[in-house]
Amino acid sequence: MTKKKLAVVMDPIAEIIPEKDGTLGLLLEAQSRSYELIYFEQKDLRIKNGIALGSGRHLNVEDNTTSWFSLSEKNEIPLSEFDVILMRKDPPFNIEYIYTTYVLDLAESSGALVINSPESLRNFNEKVSISFFPECAAPSLVTSSINHLQDFLKLHKKIVVKPLDGMGGKSIFVIAEGDLNTNSIFEIITHENSETVMAQLYIPEVVEGDKRIHIVDGKHVDVLLARIPLKTDNRGNLVAGAQPKTQALSENDKRICNLIGPKLQASGIFFAGIDVIGNFLTEINITSPTGMREIKRYADYDVVGIFFDLIEKKLND
Repeated sequence: MTKKKLAVVMDPIAEIIPEKDGTLGLLLEAQSRSYELIYFEQKDLRIKNGIALGSGRHLNVEDNTTSWFSLSEKNEIPLSEFDVILMRKDPPFNIEYIYTTYVLDLAESSGALVINSPESLRNFNEKVSISFFPECAAPSLVTSSINHLQDFLKLHKKIVVKPLDGMGGKSIFVIAEGDLNTNSIFEIITHENSETVMAQLYIPEVVEGDKRIHIVDGKHVDVLLARIPLKTDNRGNLVAGAQPKTQALSENDKRICNLIGPKLQASGIFFAGIDVIGNFLTEINITSPTGMREIKRYADYDVVGIFFDLIEKKLND
């Protein structure tokens, strides 16, 4: 029986933190299911005379914190040869990221299952996309105007401000009315009224955890990962030191998932990690959502297995 071929586009695998890295967890599962794995970095992809190509390396992975991968020499491979392509490049979501989605568009049109769809990666900014769901999203403002940010702060008294293209809690500020650093923060984060950012109402329930909930093919899983900020930090991000805690979804969590799941599915977003604080949706992560390994480690609940069961169902349909 011919092995199915899976390509992954990711950041340099030598630089990941193996015990936490969600992409490594996906690759370990694929390898256990006898997929042939081919590794690409963003710079390895190109279009030549209308054909999507990549300089790929055969990849073997291990669940090991000191030696977790081995790679072959590079070979040129048409992306049309792959059954599945996982686009797992981390943000920043910049113009190079968009160019990469053009290459993946061609791969998708040639029959490869690209997760998530290149069009959805372009259209669903991980911060702005909550605006499609105002009935469950945190009150928010998307603007480059310092004056508008000042008005938003005056209205809500305490807010969170963040860039639209980041991840992992980088460059996120919590600002309370009266903070003497407010204007400096607004000037820096907007590059003096020239770069669009998001402001959101500060939700005090963040101290109970910034909840990561995975949605696979439009359906929520049954265990979430609450990331509880350190007492010395506002950010509920594991890379910022937040502590992981697994728990069941609340009825409100399920309500949010059921509201947004059908639109994600219809848009070609096969795998998402939404963030919920208190009763509010705050982000929809679709580039390289993580948290699956912690859920497996602490709750013995296999999000990655669910993901691959559904991939194989799609490939066999």
